Amino acid sequence: MNAVTFVIIGASGDLATHKIVPALFALFIRRLLPEDFRVFGFCRTKMTDEVFRERLAMSLTSRCKNETNCSLYVGEFLARCHASSGAYDDVDAYLDLYARMAAVETAPEKRCRMFYMAIPPTVFSPVTRALGESGLVRCGDAEHWSRVVVEKPFGRDRETSDQLVAEMAHVFLESETFRIDHYLAKELVQNLLVLRLANPLFEPVWNAGAVERVDIVWKESKSLQGRAGYFDTFGIVRDVMQNHLLQILALIAIEPPGAPTATAIRDAKVRLLKAIRPLTPADVVFAQYDEGVHPVTQEMIPGYRDEPGVAKDSRTPTYASVRLAINTPRWQGVPFTVTAGKGMDESLTEVRIVFRKSGTPLFPDAAHNQLILRVQPDEAITHVLNVKTPGLSNALHQLPLNLLYKEHLTESLPDAYERLLLDVLNGDRALFIRADELAAAWDIFTPLLHACEANPETPLARYPFGAANVAE
Repeated sequence: MNAVTFVIIGASGDLATHKIVPALFALFIRRLLPEDFRVFGFCRTKMTDEVFRERLAMSLTSRCKNETNCSLYVGEFLARCHASSGAYDDVDAYLDLYARMAAVETAPEKRCRMFYMAIPPTVFSPVTRALGESGLVRCGDAEHWSRVVVEKPFGRDRETSDQLVAEMAHVFLESETFRIDHYLAKELVQNLLVLRLANPLFEPVWNAGAVERVDIVWKESKSLQGRAGYFDTFGIVRDVMQNHLLQILALIAIEPPGAPTATAIRDAKVRLLKAIRPLTPADVVFAQYDEGVHPVTQEMIPGYRDEPGVAKDSRTPTYASVRLAINTPRWQGVPFTVTAGKGMDESLTEVRIVFRKSGTPLFPDAAHNQLILRVQPDEAITHVLNVKTPGLSNALHQLPLNLLYKEHLTESLPDAYERLLLDVLNGDRALFIRADELAAAWDIFTPLLHACEANPETPLARYPFGAANVAE
């Protein structure tokens, strides 16, 4: 593998220090990084290399199971980490970065470069332009490549997304652009196609003839925790639903890809997304949390509008539930309900596939079979079946058959960022969002977002922080 320099733009933020760099360290311990690599953190805060390394050291080993073993590698890894600073849109600052890189790199002209934008989406475009003007990016060089990793959300709607795609294309080719959605690298999400297509038990009933409905639920028991500026600008739909949860839906509902390749899988996802009817205000329930009790700490949490940094008249939803209709023969008439809420009673991501009742007159009381896929926490696959109640009674009851990953699969599961960063290094694009896929996803949600934001009378329900559900 060629020598690589990782450039993390926004290196003083939580994403860089708690996710990206610990993931790189975990890959380093497993000897999955090139022998010759460097990490450069670029941010607006002026830092020496020593200060930068001290900040990284506080969370560097968060992915390590064996702390003693990990400590043997810390010094060697941190010695390869360097800091540089300047305004995000300042070309001269990136020229200074290049000079710092050249001072410690071997053969700078032959190194590959990965640029990770751990920054607010509002500055993606100016940073891209400055990188291009500085000459740091080698566009189209397959051997000594430059690649860029972009975090969601990718725009605010279809128009701004298209603008961002076009602006980044002036500097990076589409093949060099990796739009990251870390949910795609979660173990249970990666297992969706395997579960469907490698087990003949499921594919014959994976259709409208056998499935009554599909529910995808995302809950979070946290408050804003310092993210008010970001969240109040984007809201729950753009933050979670249009990307993470829609990606899960796509993998559940796509037609079997023609080949196990990144192109075939993403082609199938695009076809599926284009078959989903665009949403209208009639398809959604919006809500916002009020003051309530935290389900774990039991402390009183202020209402959303009383959070620091949130406008007192904010109408940003912290909860949304939408019903999606997929216009394909496989799913005609099957409702896909996608729900996401902050300030709820627990934190989980779960898919619930509810099958139609058997219809046999022998067992009129038989309940729905269900296949429950828990993405987080504690990954699990549960199949809920009807069984006879033990004993002399002939009554039925439901029995869950559980596969709990932590009990049956003892190998440590890699963090999503470890998998994604390794895929970027290897040029594997299967778990990243293609431009036409992004456009198709925005086409589903843009009409809804525009209609609701243009109408100040759009209904906005209220619920107490810590609620189990929202009355609809």
